[in-house]
Amino acid sequence: MEDRRAFFRALAAPVIADDGEVRKLRPPYARDDSLFHSRCTACESKACIGVCEEGILAVDEEGAPAVSFGTRGCMFCEACALACPEGVLVSEGPERIAARFRIDRSACLAHHGSICFSCKEPCLEDAILFRGMFEPVIDPERCTGCGWCMGRCPTDAIGWEPIPQRL
Repeated sequence: MEDRRAFFRALAAPVIADDGEVRKLRPPYARDDSLFHSRCTACESKACIGVCEEGILAVDEEGAPAVSFGTRGCMFCEACALACPEGVLVSEGPERIAARFRIDRSACLAHHGSICFSCKEPCLEDAILFRGMFEPVIDPERCTGCGWCMGRCPTDAIGWEPIPQRL
């Protein structure tokens, strides 16, 4: 079971795209990923990381903040945006993390006939819908990418892929 958990935890790590580029989840309120390559890596304070009450922000190998989901998710409290001295995180606009979440049917308990609503319960946007009792799906229009569902899934069946952000 631990090997399976490690495999699905790897889904929450940076994603390697088909072109070989490593893609990461940037903090909420990030509107332009290119700003991270110039402003965030030069920022010495990393104030956004220290103010995150949920503890989901960490410095990546490039020196920029990245979301690292574990057992917690984003509450969209705006603290990271308000603390950003470089203006990279802007609290205007939709509250969402630029990621598309998905459920791995082969690992999901519900898809195998067990009654499980672990992912649905913490979803504040009601983005996890059930077709019957045994077929959960994530509605991409409702999902904010907060990540609360990931930490609650007992089989780590929920993963993500980044959505590029541009102004």
